[in-house]
Order: sequence, then structure tokens, then C-alpha cells
Amino acid sequence: MTCASMPLVARLGSGIPLVARDRELDRLRAALARAGEGTAGAVLLAGDAGVGKTRLIDELAASAEDTLVLMGRCLDAGETGLPYLPFAEALGTLKDITNRPALAMLLPQLALPAEREPGTEGMTAPGLLPGRRPEQDVGQLQLFDAVLGLLGDLSERQRVLLVVEDLHWADASTRYLLSFLLSRLRSQRLLVVCTYRADDLHRSHPLRPLLSELVRLPAVERLDLSPFNAADARRFVEALSDDLPEDVVQQVAERSEGNAFFAEELIAVATCDDRSSLPSALADVLLSRVERLSPQAQHVVRVASVRGRRVRHDRLREVAGMSDVDLDTALRELVQHHLLVVNDDEVYIFRHALLREAVYGDLLPGERVRLHAAYARYLAEHLDERGAAAALAHHAFQSHDLPQALRASIKAAKEAERAGAPAESLRYLEKALNLWNAVAAADRPSDVDEAVLLRRASWVAGTAGQPERAVAFARSATKALTSEQTPEEAAEVWLRLAQALSILDGNEEEHFTVIAKALDLVYDREPSPTRARVLAGKASSLRQQRKDAAAREAAELAIADGRTANAPGAVADALGTLAILDDHAMRHAEAKESFERAIKSAREVGAFNNELRAWYYYGLMHYDQGELAEAARVFNEAGNRAKETGLTWSMFGLEIRILQLLVHYYIGDWDYAAWASEPPGMSVSSTVLARLAAARTHLTVGRGELAETERLITKLRSDWHRDIQIALITGGTGAEVALWRGRPELAVERVTDALEWTRKLGGPWVLADIRIGAIGIAAYADVAAKARRKRDTEAEENAVEAGRKLAEHVRLTARNGKPRAGTLGPEGRAWLARANAEESRLQGPGDPELWRKAVDGFGYGLVFEQALCRWRLAEALLGAEAKENHRDEAAEQLRLADEVATRLKAVPLQEAVASCAKRARITLRADEPAREHLDLFTPRERAVLALVASGRTNREVGEELYISEKTVSVHLSRIMAKLGASRRAEAVAIAYDRGLLE
Repeated sequence: MTCASMPLVARLGSGIPLVARDRELDRLRAALARAGEGTAGAVLLAGDAGVGKTRLIDELAASAEDTLVLMGRCLDAGETGLPYLPFAEALGTLKDITNRPALAMLLPQLALPAEREPGTEGMTAPGLLPGRRPEQDVGQLQLFDAVLGLLGDLSERQRVLLVVEDLHWADASTRYLLSFLLSRLRSQRLLVVCTYRADDLHRSHPLRPLLSELVRLPAVERLDLSPFNAADARRFVEALSDDLPEDVVQQVAERSEGNAFFAEELIAVATCDDRSSLPSALADVLLSRVERLSPQAQHVVRVASVRGRRVRHDRLREVAGMSDVDLDTALRELVQHHLLVVNDDEVYIFRHALLREAVYGDLLPGERVRLHAAYARYLAEHLDERGAAAALAHHAFQSHDLPQALRASIKAAKEAERAGAPAESLRYLEKALNLWNAVAAADRPSDVDEAVLLRRASWVAGTAGQPERAVAFARSATKALTSEQTPEEAAEVWLRLAQALSILDGNEEEHFTVIAKALDLVYDREPSPTRARVLAGKASSLRQQRKDAAAREAAELAIADGRTANAPGAVADALGTLAILDDHAMRHAEAKESFERAIKSAREVGAFNNELRAWYYYGLMHYDQGELAEAARVFNEAGNRAKETGLTWSMFGLEIRILQLLVHYYIGDWDYAAWASEPPGMSVSSTVLARLAAARTHLTVGRGELAETERLITKLRSDWHRDIQIALITGGTGAEVALWRGRPELAVERVTDALEWTRKLGGPWVLADIRIGAIGIAAYADVAAKARRKRDTEAEENAVEAGRKLAEHVRLTARNGKPRAGTLGPEGRAWLARANAEESRLQGPGDPELWRKAVDGFGYGLVFEQALCRWRLAEALLGAEAKENHRDEAAEQLRLADEVATRLKAVPLQEAVASCAKRARITLRADEPAREHLDLFTPRERAVLALVASGRTNREVGEELYISEKTVSVHLSRIMAKLGASRRAEAVAIAYDRGLLE
């Protein structure tokens, strides 16, 4: 039998038998079946190179009936400059996807000719135009949402199997997109399978941290494809070839070490060579097959290896320097010997990446440099091809042509940014910056300088979710400025630094200084797009400093300049600032018109971030005025707009989502709030995740998910430094958790910690300080009550004194804070009323009149807070001296509170209301006793808890109830889980404080 006529590798993929993979294939088929039933999932298929991952996927795809199979492959670095390559490959064959314009960044065939979005003027120096995106974080998020939406639409029509192969070679943008998709797998009829080489993942490999996060997602599972054991390896070899002698079969099975591809190649050698001597190393096996080829075929395969795993026919012909006849002869030989395969697009592909790596690794250094140079020459003449610039940068660098590598890297950065791949754009910009000083000044591009490169690097670093690096690049850009730059060019550099600084907390003073420097450079210049943008940035900066008059003047100048110099993005930005200033001045009618004008202007020019900024502050205006229903409407419309533009998780998209959560929580639409609190996944920063998780704690505390919330609050404490809002929210909700768990001392600690944190950062934050203070006073009241029950007079006096001091601090903050033009606002007034009412509990049941004011204060729409105050009002009424006269009012307040708590599924409040009603012998509902449907415990659990409360051990409880000690332990575990307690004593304390124990 000749090598060319072997049955083994004559058919690639499905022709190779699938041996000993039934377990793995069954798991994949089960995951695909679940996807078909509406449970989306993902499988990360790991295995060594050549172990059979692709063959397993081919078998899954071949047997998947009524399934749309989409397949894409990542390529080794240097083979292509195309970000998102596997997704472009997988989705490129689909039809009817033109209704998602953002996909044009992934699939250029969808782009309109000469398309250019308005609002991009003046953003870069010549040669580095940002392309289609007018704003920093628009493109990538739009693309991600478009891909997710497309896969969701496809899965509604048919079950979808998306395969991404060789994930270990994925570019950063592909990794981000994959993370985005897998974190959003819910009910789509979609299964995503990703393969990667486990043996390639060294400690610093960029895929490792992503894998560690992905496997934690509930929809993701990992499947390890291990090498064959000895018996399976022998079965595999026997299945591949039935004419090898027994001793050769055994030798191949042993030397393959369970690797399917290695076994195939050893058999190929065995069918052609002396079977008594097989090579022992895989590289030797592969190269021994190459060495048997003709000199022409060896030359072609070596030329092909320099390009990568796959190479186009025309490119190979040009670089190989052979006639068409000789090239065709050599290629036919390579295909017949199954070293290369050819697809329908005239692309030749190495049958396995290991083969290409072996051939490339065997090249002599000089030979490798010459071939890279030949590819560079070809690509330099074909730069209109997609991805050619990135490939040219690679080949030019490998052939030591540094000037060419510099120019190509800059062009590749531009193309990657246009494709919505900022991580890849940043990589090429960093490469260009590394080459800048290594290239003589005369050989550098004439249309760009180092300051512009650094500025662009800062821009794309911010877009790629790396704000610290964005600041570092921007600072370096200011140091690279020379006298050769015009004032406008220098101002753009300082403006970029100001933009980068504005993202990170703690840089306010430097931000104000930097934007002032930018304005000084252009203030006396003629109107220009740069001057308009700097003025718009200055207006926003002055507004943050509460210098409203100066901010208005700067905004009006920015609008005038923007209209004169045709900078509509700056006009939209300044209009939004004017609307915010109208709101601050309490001119709400004018502010409404200004916001609507700003939204319209931003939408018309495609300034999506400016549009969402205007939406956010528009909704906030209604929120601050206590118009919660209108605020919910605006934020919902803003959220829909963020989704339409693919900016749900952009800076203002996140702020809108958080306000959606909070407003719907306040108005009592907790199901909507739960939807809004779903995390976005890892395509956004950890600060975003922490902010959203902090806002969600309002909901989890209210619903009684106390143990889970306790863990989250503890974890979020380490994130306080990231964003002050995390501290402001969780300082209060952390104290509320402790109160519901019967640990008022811990609540006091958390309130004190939060208030000290705000002071350290230059507070007070008026509304947050009042809210946290009110909860702290409630904690001191509970501490005092516990001390009274224990007859600990000293502890009671200390708690009362501390509570009164905190109440005075709250009143002082309310008087001096003046958060909104000298007014506290309805929410602030409501929390102040509750703080005063809580103070009345320090020495008894509380003052009914103060609690009535608190109930009325929250009556403008804060449903849960009002219900909680009704419960406290009822306690105060029942504790008053003439309580018989107040019994009917107390019963009415308890029934109203119970109605809200039941509807919201607010379990802790339900229990507290029921306990109060039980003690007062008040029936909450006419149709049934209040206690029956709210009793947390079974009769046996209640008996166990009562005996534990009396000081009995588990053994003593078991003896008294005639049950085993182990059964007692089980009952106690259930009791602690229901109460959110971690210890026996804590469970007893919580049950007692809630009135669940007599």
C-alpha cells in the first residue's frame, strides 16, 4: 500500500472512527437536548493537542438533527489580524441578518458603502480616525448585544449549536464576547461548545482567568477529554488500519501515548517505512513524513507554515515564487499525502495545527526571516484586504523591517477599533509605541506623532475596560507634547486625560486642573471642534463643582462653537449640561424641555452616551421631586434606549439600570427590580458588578434572603474603595440585615463604619447619611431594649445616649446639607421623620405621633418603607398608656402593613407584623387566623426550639421528645436556615426578638 492510497486519512474528520468517547459524546448530546428544551448551556471541552476534540465535535454536529450548526475557529497569533474571527466565520454564512447594523463591524458585507456616523469630527489626528463610532464605549457593546440578539432570534426558530474551536488562540475581543454571551445564557435554545488545548495554558496564559470565571456560571460546564488508556489506544489503532502486523499495532498504540492524532501519524509512517523502527517523538513523526516529499512539495509546505494554519492559493503562489504548474503539482502531492486539505474558498489548511507547528519550528532562522519578508512584500501591495494590516505588522516585525511594522501596526489599530475590538486595537498601538523609538525619525509616519498614539492608546484602553491604563497612557501623552503641536492638538491631549480621570473616583482635583489646562490652550482661539469639546467638558466639570453660573456660561459657549465649527457631539453634550443646570435651579418646566431637546439632539447625531446621560438626569429630576411613577417611566424608556443602542452596560447605561432597580424597589414592583438586578457578566468591570450587587441588597434584605445577603455584604466591604455608592448603599442594608437577624450590636458597628467612611471621603452625602443614621438609631433602640430585658441599666443608658447623639447628627446633616437648592427633598424628609420616630423608641415603644409623621413621609411612593413604619406605629399605639383607645388604629396599621408585606413577599416584615398581631391578639385577616399561614416552624421544630431556648443540650432535647440526637440536629439546622442564623444561640435570640418564642 502506498502512502497516498492509505484508507486512514483519506477522509478527514468523520472518516476517523470515534473510539472510547461514548461518555463524553453522551454528555454533549444531553447538553444539546437540554438546549432544545429551552435551557441554554455551554460546554468547555479541554484536552491536549491531538487528543480528538475536533473529531468529537464533528460527531456531535453530524448527529444533531433539526439543529443549526455554526462553527468558527481561532487561529494562532500572527496568522490573522481579524478580531472576533470565530464569530465572523460562524455567522458569515447566515442570511437575513441585515436588520442588525452593528453586525457590520463583524461582517463587513453588511456595511453601507462609505458609511460614516455624524459626530466623529476632530476626534483623532489624520490617519487615526475612529471610523464609525462617535463615542468611546459604543461599538463593542453594540456588537455584543447584536450577536446575542441574533443568536436568540435564531434559537427561536431552531435549536442552535455554536462551536468555537481552539479557544487557547482567541484574541482578547473574542474572549470578551464569549464571556458576554455565556453570562447571558438563559432560556435560549442554544448550546455553545468551546474547545481548547489544556496543555497550552501556561500560568500567565490570558485564557486561564477567563476559564476560572466561566466555570462558575450556572450554565457552563467543563468536559475534559483525556488521552486513551492502553486498551482504548489499541482499539483505536486497530480501527484505523486492519493490515498492520500485531507487533506494529502494539508498538503504535504504546508510542501514541493515548493521543489520537499521534496514533494516526504513526500509522501513516508505519504503512510507508520500515515497520521495525518507528520515530519516538511527535515532531520526528511529522517531519519524517515531510522529508519523504519531493523538494517542490517540501518548499511549498514550509512557505505555507510561515503564513499560519491556513493560506490562500493566490498568496501561496506569490510567496512561493513557483510557476502555476509546479505549484499545482506540489499542492496535489501535499493533499494526496494528507498534509494539507483544501476548502471551497481556495484556502489550504494544515490538517492539524501540530503539523504546521512542527514544520515552522524546523525552519532555519535565515529561511524563516526571508519567507516572512516575502509575505510582507505581498501584503504591502494588498492592504485593502480585511486583516492585511495586522498580518503585515506581524510579518514585517518577524522579518526585522521595523519601519514597515510600525506603519502596519498603526493601521491595524485603526481597523481593529472600527471593528469594535478595542483590546486588539490597544495591542497594536502598544506594539507601535514599542517600535516608535526603535525607528529612525525619518522612517516614521508623517501624519502621526507619539502623543497622538498615546492619546489613542488611552482612548481604546478606556473602551476596553482598563481605566487605570487609560489614565497612564493619557499622562504619558501629555509628557510627549512638544512645541510642534498646535494649541488644538495639545488641548485634545489634555482633554483626553481629563476624560480618563473622570472615570475613576478620587481624581476630581486633578480632573479639574487638567480640563482647565486644556481650556487655557484654546480659550482665545477661533471656534473649532476642539474648542467646542473642551468647553463642553469644562461646563460639565464646573457643574460637578457646583459652580452653576460658570458652568452655564461654558455650556452656552460650547453650543455656539459647536454650531459654528460643525461639532454636533459637543453641542449635544453641552445641551445636556444646560438641562441639568435648569434642574438644579429648580426650573423644572424649563429643565424638562431642555432634557428633551438634549435627548433629541444627541440622538440625531448618534451621540449615544450623551443621549443616555440626558435620559439619566431627566429621570433623576423626577426621582428627586418624589415623582416616582414618572421616574420609573423615564428610566424604563431610557433602559429600552440603552438596550437598542447596545449600551446597557456602558457608564450611563449602568446608572440607568441601577435607578430602574431602585425606583421599582421603592414603588413596590419587586419582580421588575429583581430582573433589573441581574448581573451583566464579565464583559464589564468588577466595579460595575459590585455597584449592581450593592443595589440588589435592598431587595434581598426585604425578601428575607438574610444569609445570602450577609455573605454578599461582607464581600462588598472590600469594594468600598472602588465606588462611594457601594459604601453608601451597603452601609445601610448591612445594618438592616443585622437588625432582622437580631444582632443590633453588629448593626451599630456597620452604621458607624459607613458614616466614618463618608466623612473620610469628604462627606456628608446628605440623603445617604440621613438614611444610614436613621437605621443606626433603630439599632441603638434595639440594643437598649435588649439591655432593658436583661435589666442592664448601664448598657441601656449607653445605648440611649449614643442613639440621641446620632439623632442629633442626622438633624444637623439635614439642616446644613442643603442637597438641592436648600431643600431636602421628599425622600430626605421622610428618612428624617423616621430618624425622629426611631429616637422615640430609645426608651420605650415609641411616640405614635412621630411614627404617624414617618408613615405620611413615605406616603409619596416608598411602599415598603411606609409599611415598615406602619408596623412601628402599631407597636407605638399598642404601647401607649391608653392603648385600648388605640387598638383599632393599631389593627388597621398592622393589616395595611401585612397586605404590603404579603404582596412583596417581604418575609421578615411579615413575621414582625404577625408577631405583633399575635401578642396583641389582633386578627390580621377576616378569613383565617393570621398566625397559621405565617408560622415558620413545624410543631416539632417549635418544640425543639423551645427546649433549646430553655438551655437543653441536643441529647436532652432528644430524650424529652423521644427522638434521636441526630434528628434534633437536623431540626435545628432547618430552624437556623429559616431564621438566617449561624448558631443555636443566635437562632434563639432572633426568634425571641421577632416574637416567635413566648
